[in-house]
Amino acid sequence: MAADGRATEIVVIGGGTAGVRLAQRLAADAASGTADTPATTVTLLGEETHAPYNRVLLGEVLAGRYGPEVISLPPAPGAVRRGVRAVRIDRADRLVRCDDGSVVPYDRLVLATGSNPVLPALRGLRQPDRHGLPAGVHSFRTMDDCLALSAEVRPGTRAVVIGGGLLGVSAARALAERGAQVVLAQQGEYLMERQLDRSGSLLLRRHLESWGVEVHTECRVRGLVLDESEGGPGRLAAVELADGFRLDAELTVLACGVRPRTGLARAAGLEVRRGIVVDDELRTSDPYIHAIGDCAEHGDRLYGLAGAAIEQADALARSLTAGRTAGRAARYTGTRALTRLTLAALGGQGPQVPPTDRPSGPLDLAAFGETTPLPGDDVVQLTDATRGAYRKVVVRGDRLVGGVLLGDLTTIGALARTWEDDEPLPPTTPLLHLLTPDGGS
Repeated sequence: MAADGRATEIVVIGGGTAGVRLAQRLAADAASGTADTPATTVTLLGEETHAPYNRVLLGEVLAGRYGPEVISLPPAPGAVRRGVRAVRIDRADRLVRCDDGSVVPYDRLVLATGSNPVLPALRGLRQPDRHGLPAGVHSFRTMDDCLALSAEVRPGTRAVVIGGGLLGVSAARALAERGAQVVLAQQGEYLMERQLDRSGSLLLRRHLESWGVEVHTECRVRGLVLDESEGGPGRLAAVELADGFRLDAELTVLACGVRPRTGLARAAGLEVRRGIVVDDELRTSDPYIHAIGDCAEHGDRLYGLAGAAIEQADALARSLTAGRTAGRAARYTGTRALTRLTLAALGGQGPQVPPTDRPSGPLDLAAFGETTPLPGDDVVQLTDATRGAYRKVVVRGDRLVGGVLLGDLTTIGALARTWEDDEPLPPTTPLLHLLTPDGGS
Protein backbone atom coordinates (compact mmCIF):
# COMPACT_ATOMS: atom_id res chain seq x y z
CA MET A 1 0.00 0.00 0.00
CA ALA A 2 1.21 3.51 -0.75
CA ALA A 3 2.41 5.71 2.11
CA ASP A 4 -0.85 7.70 2.15
CA GLY A 5 -2.96 4.57 2.65
CA ARG A 6 -4.24 4.21 -0.92
CA ALA A 7 -3.69 1.16 -3.09
CA THR A 8 -0.26 0.85 -4.68
CA GLU A 9 -0.37 1.91 -8.34
CA ILE A 10 1.63 -0.57 -10.42
CA VAL A 11 2.16 0.37 -14.06
CA VAL A 12 3.49 -2.24 -16.50
CA ILE A 13 4.92 -1.11 -19.84
CA GLY A 14 4.66 -4.00 -22.27
CA GLY A 15 1.82 -6.32 -23.24
CA GLY A 16 3.82 -9.46 -24.04
CA THR A 17 4.32 -12.67 -22.07
CA ALA A 18 6.21 -11.02 -19.20
CA GLY A 19 3.82 -8.09 -18.69
CA VAL A 20 0.64 -10.14 -18.95
CA ARG A 21 1.97 -12.86 -16.65
CA LEU A 22 2.89 -10.27 -14.04
CA ALA A 23 -0.59 -8.70 -14.13
CA GLN A 24 -2.19 -12.14 -13.80
CA ARG A 25 -0.02 -13.15 -10.86
CA LEU A 26 -0.49 -9.84 -9.06
CA ALA A 27 -4.25 -10.33 -9.28
CA ALA A 28 -4.03 -13.96 -8.16
CA ASP A 29 -1.72 -13.18 -5.24
CA ALA A 30 -3.93 -10.29 -4.13
CA ALA A 31 -7.04 -12.50 -4.28
CA SER A 32 -5.46 -15.25 -2.21
CA GLY A 33 -3.59 -13.00 0.19
CA THR A 34 -4.14 -12.33 3.87
CA ALA A 35 -5.10 -9.11 5.60
CA ASP A 36 -1.53 -7.84 5.48
CA THR A 37 -1.28 -8.24 1.69
CA PRO A 38 -1.01 -4.72 0.24
CA ALA A 39 -3.82 -3.52 -2.02
CA THR A 40 -2.67 -2.91 -5.60
CA THR A 41 -4.08 -1.61 -8.85
CA VAL A 42 -2.45 -2.54 -12.15
CA THR A 43 -2.36 -0.61 -15.41
CA LEU A 44 -0.82 -2.36 -18.42
CA LEU A 45 0.30 -0.27 -21.40
CA GLY A 46 0.61 -2.28 -24.61
CA GLU A 47 2.03 -0.69 -27.75
CA GLU A 48 0.42 -3.20 -30.11
CA THR A 49 -3.26 -2.91 -30.94
CA HIS A 50 -3.73 -6.68 -30.89
CA ALA A 51 -4.76 -8.51 -27.75
CA PRO A 52 -1.64 -9.91 -26.01
CA TYR A 53 -0.51 -13.13 -27.69
CA ASN A 54 2.02 -15.93 -27.44
CA ARG A 55 4.88 -14.77 -29.66
CA VAL A 56 6.37 -18.27 -29.76
CA LEU A 57 3.42 -19.41 -31.91
CA LEU A 58 3.67 -16.75 -34.63
CA GLY A 59 5.16 -19.39 -36.93
CA GLU A 60 1.95 -21.41 -36.63
CA VAL A 61 -0.08 -18.35 -37.64
CA LEU A 62 2.21 -17.74 -40.63
CA ALA A 63 1.87 -21.40 -41.63
CA GLY A 64 -1.91 -21.01 -41.62
CA ARG A 65 -2.40 -23.59 -38.88
CA TYR A 66 -3.80 -21.11 -36.33
CA GLY A 67 -5.75 -17.91 -36.59
CA PRO A 68 -4.38 -14.90 -34.65
CA GLU A 69 -7.07 -15.29 -31.99
CA VAL A 70 -5.97 -18.85 -31.17
CA ILE A 71 -2.60 -17.72 -29.80
CA SER A 72 -4.05 -14.96 -27.62
CA LEU A 73 -2.92 -15.02 -24.00
CA PRO A 74 -5.52 -15.23 -21.21
CA PRO A 75 -6.84 -11.71 -20.56
CA ALA A 76 -4.78 -9.62 -18.19
CA PRO A 77 -6.72 -8.28 -15.20
CA GLY A 78 -6.71 -4.60 -14.36
CA ALA A 79 -6.71 -1.68 -16.76
CA VAL A 80 -5.27 -2.73 -20.14
CA ARG A 81 -4.61 0.01 -22.69
CA ARG A 82 -3.74 -1.20 -26.19
CA GLY A 83 -2.11 0.83 -28.91
CA VAL A 84 -0.48 3.17 -26.40
CA ARG A 85 3.25 3.79 -26.48
CA ALA A 86 5.12 5.10 -23.45
CA VAL A 87 7.49 7.83 -24.63
CA ARG A 88 9.03 9.15 -21.42
CA ILE A 89 9.45 8.26 -17.76
CA ASP A 90 9.42 11.14 -15.28
CA ARG A 91 11.23 9.55 -12.35
CA ALA A 92 11.06 12.63 -10.09
CA ASP A 93 7.25 12.79 -10.19
CA ARG A 94 6.78 9.06 -10.94
CA LEU A 95 4.84 9.55 -14.14
CA VAL A 96 4.74 7.76 -17.47
CA ARG A 97 4.02 10.01 -20.45
CA CYS A 98 2.41 8.38 -23.49
CA ASP A 99 2.25 9.19 -27.18
CA ASP A 100 -1.49 9.99 -26.99
CA GLY A 101 -0.79 12.80 -24.51
CA SER A 102 -1.98 10.88 -21.46
CA VAL A 103 0.00 10.75 -18.24
CA VAL A 104 -0.07 7.68 -15.98
CA PRO A 105 1.15 7.97 -12.37
CA TYR A 106 2.87 5.05 -10.66
CA ASP A 107 4.13 3.94 -7.27
CA ARG A 108 5.98 1.03 -8.88
CA LEU A 109 6.86 0.86 -12.57
CA VAL A 110 7.68 -2.38 -14.38
CA LEU A 111 9.45 -2.33 -17.72
CA ALA A 112 8.51 -5.36 -19.82
CA THR A 113 9.38 -3.72 -23.13
CA GLY A 114 10.72 -6.89 -24.76
CA SER A 115 13.09 -6.75 -27.72
CA ASN A 116 13.33 -5.50 -31.28
CA PRO A 117 14.47 -7.47 -34.32
CA VAL A 118 18.05 -6.87 -35.38
CA LEU A 119 18.20 -5.34 -38.86
CA PRO A 120 21.48 -6.32 -40.53
CA ALA A 121 23.69 -3.85 -42.38
CA LEU A 122 22.63 -4.76 -45.92
CA ARG A 123 22.87 -2.64 -49.02
CA GLY A 124 19.43 -1.49 -50.07
CA LEU A 125 17.76 -2.28 -46.78
CA ARG A 126 17.32 1.34 -45.81
CA GLN A 127 17.71 4.43 -47.95
CA PRO A 128 17.66 8.10 -46.87
CA ASP A 129 14.51 8.95 -48.84
CA ARG A 130 12.45 6.02 -47.56
CA HIS A 131 10.79 5.07 -44.31
CA GLY A 132 10.71 1.49 -43.11
CA LEU A 133 11.69 -1.56 -45.13
CA PRO A 134 11.45 -1.96 -48.92
CA ALA A 135 8.37 -3.71 -50.29
CA GLY A 136 8.77 -7.46 -50.00
CA VAL A 137 11.17 -7.27 -47.03
CA HIS A 138 9.82 -8.25 -43.62
CA SER A 139 10.99 -8.65 -40.07
CA PHE A 140 9.26 -11.42 -38.11
CA ARG A 141 8.72 -10.37 -34.54
CA THR A 142 5.17 -9.06 -34.07
CA MET A 143 1.67 -10.05 -35.10
CA ASP A 144 1.64 -7.19 -37.60
CA ASP A 145 4.88 -8.55 -39.12
CA CYS A 146 3.29 -12.00 -39.34
CA LEU A 147 0.06 -10.79 -40.94
CA ALA A 148 1.86 -8.58 -43.47
CA LEU A 149 4.10 -11.47 -44.50
CA SER A 150 1.17 -13.88 -44.63
CA ALA A 151 -0.74 -11.55 -46.95
CA GLU A 152 2.06 -11.67 -49.54
CA VAL A 153 3.02 -15.35 -49.63
CA ARG A 154 1.46 -17.59 -52.27
CA PRO A 155 2.24 -21.12 -53.51
CA GLY A 156 5.37 -20.82 -55.59
CA THR A 157 6.49 -17.50 -54.10
CA ARG A 158 10.29 -17.24 -54.06
CA ALA A 159 11.28 -16.46 -50.46
CA VAL A 160 14.69 -16.01 -48.81
CA VAL A 161 15.00 -16.23 -45.03
CA ILE A 162 18.14 -14.53 -43.71
CA GLY A 163 19.20 -16.11 -40.42
CA GLY A 164 19.28 -19.73 -39.29
CA GLY A 165 18.46 -19.40 -35.61
CA LEU A 166 15.26 -20.52 -33.90
CA LEU A 167 13.21 -17.73 -35.50
CA GLY A 168 14.64 -18.26 -38.99
CA VAL A 169 14.05 -22.01 -38.91
CA SER A 170 10.45 -21.46 -37.77
CA ALA A 171 9.83 -18.88 -40.49
CA ALA A 172 11.36 -21.07 -43.22
CA ARG A 173 9.26 -24.03 -42.14
CA ALA A 174 6.07 -21.92 -42.06
CA LEU A 175 6.69 -20.49 -45.53
CA ALA A 176 7.30 -23.98 -46.90
CA GLU A 177 3.98 -25.01 -45.37
CA ARG A 178 2.35 -22.26 -47.43
CA GLY A 179 3.92 -23.62 -50.61
CA ALA A 180 6.68 -21.04 -51.04
CA GLN A 181 10.03 -21.90 -52.62
CA VAL A 182 12.24 -21.19 -49.62
CA VAL A 183 15.98 -20.56 -49.36
CA LEU A 184 17.43 -20.28 -45.84
CA ALA A 185 20.72 -18.36 -45.69
CA GLN A 186 22.72 -18.74 -42.48
CA GLN A 187 25.98 -16.86 -41.96
CA GLY A 188 27.17 -19.26 -39.25
CA GLU A 189 28.59 -22.72 -39.68
CA TYR A 190 25.36 -24.52 -38.79
CA LEU A 191 21.72 -23.95 -37.90
CA MET A 192 20.56 -22.92 -34.43
CA GLU A 193 24.12 -22.51 -33.14
CA ARG A 194 22.94 -21.21 -29.75
CA GLN A 195 20.97 -24.36 -28.96
CA LEU A 196 22.35 -27.26 -31.02
CA ASP A 197 25.64 -29.01 -31.58
CA ARG A 198 26.92 -29.86 -35.05
CA SER A 199 25.31 -33.33 -35.22
CA GLY A 200 21.92 -32.07 -34.10
CA SER A 201 22.10 -29.18 -36.53
CA LEU A 202 22.92 -31.49 -39.45
CA LEU A 203 19.87 -33.62 -38.63
CA LEU A 204 17.70 -30.50 -38.46
CA ARG A 205 19.10 -29.41 -41.82
CA ARG A 206 18.22 -32.75 -43.40
CA HIS A 207 14.67 -32.43 -42.13
CA LEU A 208 14.32 -28.92 -43.56
CA GLU A 209 15.74 -30.00 -46.91
CA SER A 210 13.39 -33.00 -47.05
CA TRP A 211 10.54 -30.51 -46.64
CA GLY A 212 11.78 -28.58 -49.68
CA VAL A 213 13.78 -25.81 -47.93
CA GLU A 214 17.10 -25.04 -49.63
CA VAL A 215 19.66 -24.43 -46.85
CA HIS A 216 22.94 -22.53 -47.24
CA THR A 217 25.28 -22.24 -44.24
CA GLU A 218 28.44 -20.12 -44.02
CA CYS A 219 26.58 -17.89 -46.42
CA ARG A 220 26.90 -14.12 -45.95
CA VAL A 221 24.31 -11.83 -47.50
CA ARG A 222 25.71 -8.57 -48.84
CA GLY A 223 22.62 -6.69 -49.94
CA LEU A 224 19.17 -6.49 -51.46
CA VAL A 225 18.50 -5.80 -55.11
CA LEU A 226 15.43 -3.64 -55.71
CA ASP A 227 13.41 -3.33 -58.89
CA GLU A 228 12.99 0.41 -59.55
CA SER A 229 12.12 0.11 -63.24
CA GLU A 230 8.70 1.70 -62.76
CA GLY A 231 10.12 4.75 -61.00
CA GLY A 232 8.35 4.32 -57.69
CA PRO A 233 9.70 2.89 -54.43
CA GLY A 234 11.67 -0.18 -55.36
CA ARG A 235 10.38 -3.64 -54.60
CA LEU A 236 12.60 -6.58 -53.72
CA ALA A 237 13.89 -8.46 -56.76
CA ALA A 238 16.84 -10.47 -55.42
CA VAL A 239 19.14 -11.11 -52.49
CA GLU A 240 22.83 -10.64 -53.26
CA LEU A 241 25.39 -12.85 -51.53
CA ALA A 242 28.93 -11.87 -50.60
CA ASP A 243 30.35 -13.82 -53.54
CA GLY A 244 28.18 -11.85 -55.96
CA PHE A 245 25.62 -14.61 -56.58
CA ARG A 246 22.03 -13.42 -56.63
CA LEU A 247 19.01 -15.32 -55.32
CA ASP A 248 15.81 -14.25 -57.06
CA ALA A 249 13.33 -13.34 -54.35
CA GLU A 250 9.85 -11.90 -54.07
CA LEU A 251 9.94 -12.01 -50.26
CA THR A 252 12.74 -11.80 -47.73
CA VAL A 253 12.41 -12.46 -44.01
CA LEU A 254 14.98 -10.89 -41.70
CA ALA A 255 15.54 -13.33 -38.82
CA CYS A 256 18.91 -12.08 -37.59
CA GLY A 257 18.22 -12.11 -33.87
CA VAL A 258 16.76 -9.62 -31.42
CA ARG A 259 18.06 -6.81 -29.25
CA PRO A 260 16.54 -5.69 -25.90
CA ARG A 261 14.39 -2.58 -26.07
CA THR A 262 16.21 -0.27 -23.71
CA GLY A 263 15.64 3.21 -25.19
CA LEU A 264 12.98 4.25 -22.67
CA ALA A 265 15.13 3.12 -19.74
CA ARG A 266 18.28 4.72 -21.11
CA ALA A 267 16.52 8.05 -21.68
CA ALA A 268 15.29 7.90 -18.07
CA GLY A 269 18.87 7.56 -16.81
CA LEU A 270 18.60 3.94 -15.66
CA GLU A 271 21.65 1.69 -15.80
CA VAL A 272 21.75 -0.09 -19.15
CA ARG A 273 24.42 -2.42 -20.51
CA ARG A 274 23.21 -4.90 -23.10
CA GLY A 275 19.84 -4.85 -21.32
CA ILE A 276 18.27 -2.98 -18.41
CA VAL A 277 20.36 -4.01 -15.41
CA VAL A 278 18.38 -5.57 -12.53
CA ASP A 279 19.30 -7.14 -9.20
CA ASP A 280 17.93 -10.28 -7.53
CA GLU A 281 14.71 -8.40 -6.70
CA LEU A 282 14.45 -7.40 -10.35
CA ARG A 283 14.96 -3.75 -9.44
CA THR A 284 16.72 -1.37 -11.76
CA SER A 285 19.06 1.37 -10.55
CA ASP A 286 15.87 3.20 -9.49
CA PRO A 287 14.31 1.28 -6.55
CA TYR A 288 10.79 2.18 -7.74
CA ILE A 289 11.33 0.72 -11.22
CA HIS A 290 11.69 -2.96 -12.12
CA ALA A 291 12.40 -4.78 -15.39
CA ILE A 292 11.49 -8.30 -16.52
CA GLY A 293 11.55 -10.37 -19.69
CA ASP A 294 13.63 -9.86 -22.82
CA CYS A 295 14.64 -6.31 -21.90
CA ALA A 296 16.14 -7.26 -18.51
CA GLU A 297 19.79 -8.13 -17.88
CA HIS A 298 20.25 -10.15 -14.70
CA GLY A 299 23.65 -11.37 -13.54
CA ASP A 300 25.26 -10.26 -16.82
CA ARG A 301 22.83 -12.49 -18.72
CA LEU A 302 20.07 -11.90 -21.25
CA TYR A 303 17.64 -14.79 -21.60
CA GLY A 304 15.27 -13.92 -24.42
CA LEU A 305 13.09 -16.95 -23.64
CA ALA A 306 9.48 -17.23 -22.50
CA GLY A 307 10.42 -19.50 -19.59
CA ALA A 308 12.69 -16.89 -18.05
CA ALA A 309 10.11 -14.13 -18.57
CA ILE A 310 7.49 -16.18 -16.73
CA GLU A 311 9.81 -17.01 -13.81
CA GLN A 312 10.81 -13.35 -13.47
CA ALA A 313 7.18 -12.21 -13.54
CA ASP A 314 6.24 -14.74 -10.85
CA ALA A 315 9.13 -13.73 -8.60
CA LEU A 316 8.38 -10.02 -8.97
CA ALA A 317 4.67 -10.55 -8.28
CA ARG A 318 5.48 -12.32 -5.01
CA SER A 319 7.80 -9.51 -3.99
CA LEU A 320 5.34 -6.74 -4.83
CA THR A 321 2.53 -8.40 -2.85
CA ALA A 322 4.66 -9.66 0.06
CA GLY A 323 3.18 -7.28 2.65
CA ARG A 324 4.59 -7.71 6.13
CA THR A 325 5.24 -11.43 5.59
CA ALA A 326 8.88 -11.18 4.68
CA GLY A 327 9.11 -14.87 3.90
CA ARG A 328 6.87 -14.44 0.87
CA ALA A 329 9.27 -12.06 -0.87
CA ALA A 330 11.07 -13.82 -3.69
CA ARG A 331 14.56 -13.36 -5.01
CA TYR A 332 15.26 -14.23 -8.61
CA THR A 333 18.51 -16.16 -8.97
CA GLY A 334 18.34 -17.04 -12.66
CA THR A 335 16.60 -19.46 -15.00
CA ARG A 336 17.81 -22.79 -16.29
CA ALA A 337 16.34 -22.38 -19.73
CA LEU A 338 15.15 -25.23 -21.93
CA THR A 339 14.35 -24.59 -25.60
CA ARG A 340 11.62 -26.62 -27.29
CA LEU A 341 10.41 -26.45 -30.89
CA THR A 342 7.99 -28.54 -32.90
CA LEU A 343 8.07 -28.32 -36.69
CA ALA A 344 4.82 -29.84 -37.93
CA ALA A 345 4.64 -32.19 -40.91
CA LEU A 346 3.84 -30.61 -44.27
CA GLY A 347 0.23 -30.01 -45.18
CA GLY A 348 -1.38 -29.89 -48.58
CA GLN A 349 0.16 -26.60 -49.78
CA GLY A 350 3.76 -27.59 -49.13
CA PRO A 351 6.35 -28.04 -51.89
CA GLN A 352 6.12 -31.13 -54.02
CA VAL A 353 8.58 -33.39 -52.22
CA PRO A 354 8.50 -37.08 -53.12
CA PRO A 355 6.52 -38.93 -50.39
CA THR A 356 9.43 -41.30 -49.67
CA ASP A 357 11.64 -38.31 -48.88
CA ARG A 358 9.20 -36.55 -46.61
CA PRO A 359 9.38 -36.96 -42.82
CA SER A 360 6.49 -39.11 -41.63
CA GLY A 361 5.51 -36.67 -38.90
CA PRO A 362 6.54 -33.52 -37.04
CA LEU A 363 10.07 -32.88 -35.86
CA ASP A 364 10.35 -32.30 -32.11
CA LEU A 365 13.45 -30.60 -30.75
CA ALA A 366 14.67 -29.83 -27.24
CA ALA A 367 17.97 -28.40 -26.03
CA PHE A 368 19.14 -27.34 -22.58
CA GLY A 369 22.29 -26.22 -20.79
CA GLU A 370 25.75 -26.59 -22.28
CA THR A 371 25.61 -28.72 -25.41
CA THR A 372 29.29 -28.28 -26.33
CA PRO A 373 31.53 -30.33 -24.00
CA LEU A 374 34.68 -29.03 -22.35
CA PRO A 375 37.86 -31.11 -22.08
CA GLY A 376 37.28 -33.85 -19.52
CA ASP A 377 33.49 -33.92 -19.91
CA ASP A 378 31.72 -37.20 -20.60
CA VAL A 379 29.43 -37.29 -23.65
CA VAL A 380 26.81 -39.89 -24.49
CA GLN A 381 25.19 -39.89 -27.94
CA LEU A 382 22.59 -42.06 -29.64
CA THR A 383 21.70 -41.64 -33.33
CA ASP A 384 18.90 -43.42 -35.14
CA ALA A 385 19.36 -42.57 -38.82
CA THR A 386 16.31 -44.59 -39.87
CA ARG A 387 13.94 -42.65 -37.64
CA GLY A 388 15.84 -39.35 -37.91
CA ALA A 389 16.37 -39.18 -34.16
CA TYR A 390 19.37 -37.91 -32.17
CA ARG A 391 20.02 -37.75 -28.43
CA LYS A 392 23.05 -36.42 -26.60
CA VAL A 393 23.90 -35.50 -23.00
CA VAL A 394 26.97 -33.81 -21.52
CA VAL A 395 28.10 -34.81 -18.01
CA ARG A 396 30.69 -32.82 -16.06
CA GLY A 397 31.97 -34.65 -13.01
CA ASP A 398 28.82 -35.99 -11.37
CA ARG A 399 26.43 -33.39 -12.87
CA LEU A 400 24.33 -33.36 -16.01
CA VAL A 401 25.16 -29.99 -17.64
CA GLY A 402 23.36 -30.10 -20.99
CA GLY A 403 21.70 -32.07 -23.72
CA VAL A 404 20.16 -32.09 -27.19
CA LEU A 405 17.25 -34.25 -28.37
CA LEU A 406 15.75 -34.30 -31.86
CA GLY A 407 13.00 -36.53 -33.17
CA ASP A 408 12.49 -38.50 -29.94
CA LEU A 409 11.72 -36.59 -26.74
CA THR A 410 10.65 -39.53 -24.59
CA THR A 411 13.46 -38.86 -22.12
CA ILE A 412 13.22 -35.06 -21.97
CA GLY A 413 11.04 -34.89 -18.83
CA ALA A 414 13.40 -36.90 -16.63
CA LEU A 415 16.51 -35.29 -18.16
CA ALA A 416 15.16 -31.78 -17.61
CA ARG A 417 14.33 -32.54 -13.96
CA THR A 418 17.80 -33.99 -13.37
CA TRP A 419 19.43 -30.95 -14.94
CA GLU A 420 17.21 -28.39 -13.19
CA ASP A 421 17.69 -30.00 -9.78
CA ASP A 422 21.48 -29.97 -10.29
CA GLU A 423 21.87 -32.98 -8.02
CA PRO A 424 24.79 -35.47 -8.24
CA LEU A 425 24.13 -38.41 -10.52
CA PRO A 426 24.05 -41.81 -8.80
CA PRO A 427 27.62 -43.17 -9.03
CA THR A 428 26.42 -46.66 -10.00
CA THR A 429 24.16 -45.49 -12.85
CA PRO A 430 25.66 -46.07 -16.32
CA LEU A 431 25.70 -42.80 -18.26
CA LEU A 432 23.97 -44.50 -21.18
CA HIS A 433 20.99 -44.96 -18.86
CA LEU A 434 20.42 -41.19 -19.04
CA LEU A 435 19.14 -41.67 -22.57
CA THR A 436 16.70 -44.46 -21.76
CA PRO A 437 13.00 -43.60 -21.33
CA ASP A 438 13.20 -43.01 -17.57
CA GLY A 439 16.24 -40.75 -17.97
CA GLY A 440 18.04 -42.35 -15.05
CA SER A 441 15.40 -41.27 -12.55
